This record gives sequence, C-alpha cells and structure tokens, in this order.
Amino acid sequence: MSIPFLFTGPDDAPATLLLAHGSGAPMDSPSMNAAAAALAAEGLRVARFEFSYMAARRTEGSRRPPPKAETLNPEFRAAVAALEAKGPLVIGGKSMGGRVASMVADALHAEGLVAGLLCLGYPFHPPEKPAQLRTAHLMTLTVPALICQGTRDPFGTREEVAGYGLPERIRLLWLEDGDHDLKPRKSISGFSAADHLVTMAKTVKAWTETL
Repeated sequence: MSIPFLFTGPDDAPATLLLAHGSGAPMDSPSMNAAAAALAAEGLRVARFEFSYMAARRTEGSRRPPPKAETLNPEFRAAVAALEAKGPLVIGGKSMGGRVASMVADALHAEGLVAGLLCLGYPFHPPEKPAQLRTAHLMTLTVPALICQGTRDPFGTREEVAGYGLPERIRLLWLEDGDHDLKPRKSISGFSAADHLVTMAKTVKAWTETL
C-alpha cells in the first residue's frame, strides 16, 4: 500500500521529521501546516501522513471516529518503512499522532530506524479527566524524546505534568499560556502563536543536532 506523504522543507535537510496528525483534524490542518512551515524554516524536512481512518474521510466523506490509539501502531510502522528516510529520522506528531509514535518509538529506535521522538501537545489525559493518564509507557522510554507543550493545555498543564515524575531523558519545552495547538492568548502572555512556533522550531532543530 502506497502512503501519500506531504513534504515540507529541503530534501537535503540534516534530519527528517515524520509527523502524524491528531485525532480530529487531518495532516494539512492549520495547526499542522503552521508547525511544518516553522520547522522547515529552520532547515528541517517534514513528512506528514494520515492514518487510514482520516484518509477515508477524504475519499469517502465519512466521519469515522478515530480508533483506539494503540490500534494505529502498525500504520505508523508502515509509514516509517514507506518513507525510507535518508539520514536521521525523528517520528512524532500532534496530540494523538505523537502518542502513537511514542508507543512504537522504542522498538524502532532499537532497530536503528529512528533517532528520536517529537510530540507537539502530548495528550497526557483526556480533557477534564486528569485521572485517566496515558503516561505508563513514557516512564520506560529509552529513545531521546522532546515534548512541546502549552502551559495551559487541557490535555496536560504544566502543573499537572510536574507531578507525573517523567524521566529526565524526556525533554519538555513549555510554551507560556499555550493551548493544545501551542497558541497563547496574546493579551495575557505577551507572546503570539508565531512566537511560540519559532521557539518550538528552533528548539527542535537544536535538539535534533544532539541525536
């Protein structure tokens, strides 16, 4: 099965980022487009793909609900294989996309196929359900990981995440007053969404150089 990738950034980039979308919006959603553009501006190559349920929404016009995240693990593995990236490959994505990547990253890292994991707004728990944590597998991750999170993300605020005891090898970039799309309320934070995307992209670029 061929996977249609959406590429942003130079072909000869020092690293490639393979990113999946969140549960409710496609790979070319405004937030994914903005993140990919910011990363490409730092000289990184971004490859985006869609899980089959989201691709079916395009072709069939259906509104299939997202399946359980763990059932998408084989699809992320298939995307890594189909991409055949040259040079270091970082896998990840927005929200659920990053969560799925986090579930396959260690095995792929052990196989020498990926160099790191990047999560943009990790869904630590469903909104308003802080007890339903999705962190157990994060505690044993061995792959280098970077999570970029808004401090007021309803899927995991800075105060909440501070209490999880995540291992130090998971690096966290906190974006002041950012929501699940990393967007701040400018009047409150003094930052714009563009400011935060630049900070995110520069941090990711510097981090990839350590892999």
